[in-house]
Amino acid sequence: MSEVRLAAEQRTEFGKGAARRTRRAGKIPAVLYGHGSDPKHLALPALEFARAVREHGSNAVLTLNFGDGAELALTKTITTHPLKNYIEHVDLLLVKRGEKVTVDVPLTITGDPASGTLVTHDLSALQIEVEALHIPEGIEFSIEGAEAGTQILAGAIALPKGATLVTDPEALVVAVNAAPTAEQMDADGTEAPAAAEESEGDEG
Repeated sequence: MSEVRLAAEQRTEFGKGAARRTRRAGKIPAVLYGHGSDPKHLALPALEFARAVREHGSNAVLTLNFGDGAELALTKTITTHPLKNYIEHVDLLLVKRGEKVTVDVPLTITGDPASGTLVTHDLSALQIEVEALHIPEGIEFSIEGAEAGTQILAGAIALPKGATLVTDPEALVVAVNAAPTAEQMDADGTEAPAAAEESEGDEG
C-alpha cells in the first residue's frame, strides 16, 4: 500500500465550537496517539483525507507533514455525521517503519462456483497482523468450480507475504450450497395458498 502525504496542523482550540470552526475551514479535527506519546490534536485537509480513504481504503498509511517534521499514522476510527454523511472526527494511530499492526482487510471473491449452487458469505474481511507499510488494500480468493458442500475457512485463504492471520482460522468465510430445484421452489410457493384455502373452508 502506498503512503499518502497530508499537511497537518496542530490545534490549540478544543470543544464542539472549535471543531465546528475547524470543519467550516475545510479541515477535519483529528487526534494522533500511540507509542506512549502525548496525544496530538490536529486538523487535516478534509478533501484530501476523504480522497485518500476513497482511493486507498481506511487502512491507508498517512504521512503527516508538520512544520517541524513528519509522522506516519494509521487511521483507526472515522466518525461521520449520521445524517449529512460528512466526516466529523478522525482518530489516528502513530506507527513506525517496520512496525507490525493489526488491521481488518476486506475480502474479494473471484470466479464462479459449479452450476446449480448458491454461495453464502459469512465474513467480508479478515483480521491480519502485517507491517504498517505493507498493508494490502484487499485479499482475493477464488471459488472457481467449487462444488456444493464446499466450505472455505479463514485459515485456507492465502495471505500476502509477511502477514499473519489474527481471525480464528476455523471461522467460516464462504459456503457453497446446492441451489433449490424448480420442484422445491414450486412446492415452497404453493404451500401457503393451499393452507389459506383450507383455513377459509374451515371458517365457512
